[in-house]
Amino acid sequence: MFRTNKNDALRTSSEHNTSPKGSPYRQITGSMDYPALLGTIRFFFPRVLFEASPVFKAGFPDEYALGEVSSKYLKSKQVWIVREEEGFYALSAVCTHLGCTPRWLETENKFKCPCHGSGFHLSGINFEGPAPRPLERIKIMLNENGELVVDKSVKFLFERDEWGKPGSFLKV
Repeated sequence: MFRTNKNDALRTSSEHNTSPKGSPYRQITGSMDYPALLGTIRFFFPRVLFEASPVFKAGFPDEYALGEVSSKYLKSKQVWIVREEEGFYALSAVCTHLGCTPRWLETENKFKCPCHGSGFHLSGINFEGPAPRPLERIKIMLNENGELVVDKSVKFLFERDEWGKPGSFLKV
């Protein structure tokens, strides 16, 4: 409250109360510890991050043309599915340099990162630019219905010689 002239003093909240015991609100709450109350209430609403499942169905094998790099799941899952004569593999669409999303250049038959110019062969192996290692392969398998299933939680690294492990390549 502002002073209206020099002789007026600021009134405290207790001077405004007409009740001898204080305001009705103060009578109800008493000397409650508000930060503790808020912390208790916040406890019942935990901070949870809901993420989509890393496992998704990618259709049937006959939906993919031989020699095709499918960008069907590029925007939604950041995955390319590649079909070769021997079978399928899934590549992570995240550049190993700074995490940008490379583009598939069909005319040049390579993946090219627009951020710093890293280039990757169809297999995912880096051959130009600052990318320190090849693209990661992602687990790909067939379910009981014959559909392709990709599991982004399982990755295979070329430099650890994991591209030969089961799940890194699906023979069809």
